[in-house]
Amino acid sequence: MLINTSSNPVTTIATILAAVGALNWGLIGLFEFNLVSFLFGEITTLTRLTYILVGASGLYVLLTLGKLLMSPSVGNVK
Repeated sequence: MLINTSSNPVTTIATILAAVGALNWGLIGLFEFNLVSFLFGEITTLTRLTYILVGASGLYVLLTLGKLLMSPSVGNVK
């Protein structure tokens, strides 16, 4: 199951930010529309901070994905 069911708030926030980043890249690819720049302006401090947090979240999610995939599922428990 790849749905985040963690009670860890860091994992939950990182997953949400990574999803926002993925949606932003999808909008850029499909419509050449940058949602982050639209909301916060071109290369402002808030825009840069958003990009940094999304990038760090993506890295965190990528690094914790192995742990998620290796955890036993309910069907495997005897």
